[in-house]
Amino acid sequence: MIREATTHDADACLAVYAPYVTDTVISFEAEPPGTTEMARRIAGAHTWLVLEDQGRVAGFAYAHRFAERAAYRWSCETTIYLEQGRRRTGAGRALYETLLERVRQRGYHRAFAGVTLPNDASTGLHRALGFEPAGVYRRVGWKHGAWRDVAWFQKDLCATEGCTCVPAELT
Repeated sequence: MIREATTHDADACLAVYAPYVTDTVISFEAEPPGTTEMARRIAGAHTWLVLEDQGRVAGFAYAHRFAERAAYRWSCETTIYLEQGRRRTGAGRALYETLLERVRQRGYHRAFAGVTLPNDASTGLHRALGFEPAGVYRRVGWKHGAWRDVAWFQKDLCATEGCTCVPAELT
């Protein structure tokens, strides 16, 4: 089941996320955030969804502000985290598709996603969902004793010409 997250999901989302922080280079955070910070992030996201499996949060995906300046307000940055061992089950795709549809319905024009390289699973998921390569930031983050590259992907959430998701002020 996929549903909107609430701040009450902070502990469960943190349990999914913390191993990515401590054990991988996928997240560039050095330490997992606390429950209060995770709740703040959930409350501040454009959209935050959780994947439930038998009443337990097994993953989450969210969209948040892409950049500070006003001209970027119709773009969002997206991300997804699944508990370890959930890859290639279809759960990630379903969760991400739901997220992309929600942000499209809310008027966002383009979604961006950063992927620490190498990460074939995430790169494959983004490409399968129609994200296109937008560029690579080389040696942009230092984690676990090495410099890391981040590939950026972008997806149009609707066609530019005749797009029904373009806010009225842009037409």
